[in-house]
Amino acid sequence: MPPPIKVELLSHDPRWAEQATAEGQLFASIVGSSSIAVHHIGSTAIPTIHAKPVLDLMPVVRDLAELDGRRGEIEAHGYEWWGELGLPGRRHCTKSDPATGRRLVQLHCYRERSPEVERHLAFRDYLRSHPQIAAAYDREKARCRDLHTEDSHAYSDCKDAWIKTVEAQALAWRRS
Repeated sequence: MPPPIKVELLSHDPRWAEQATAEGQLFASIVGSSSIAVHHIGSTAIPTIHAKPVLDLMPVVRDLAELDGRRGEIEAHGYEWWGELGLPGRRHCTKSDPATGRRLVQLHCYRERSPEVERHLAFRDYLRSHPQIAAAYDREKARCRDLHTEDSHAYSDCKDAWIKTVEAQALAWRRS
């Protein structure tokens, strides 16, 4: 499991979208024809809220076994491979700055047609389309950061119930 990091929430940086695109293109080039899409998800993908300065990307691939076969190439490009990391059907990787150790990117890889893909995209798009919900999430993130400044794992656990409630709303909204 990747070690927890300090929870630092920054104002939105428009460069995050550009960095996510570049990192997504790099990852797609590493995995080749198995890559279907790389989506920018997480708080850095929502322009109206604060975020940890770590890009969350969701590569969607044709086949997880094929992705597993590219593990060596993925690691050669600076990623640490964490496997499913508690979520069946996911491959999780992180990339950190080699000089500082600061985490830069987290990959949440899924096969095409995984329900997790729809869940992540629904949540992102719902917050982008509903500024009042995004503002409430921003407040929840600040509350959890204040409780768990030094432990990103505890911070994530703190937000979990709020996220699950809004995810259900987001999926219903997406399907309507």
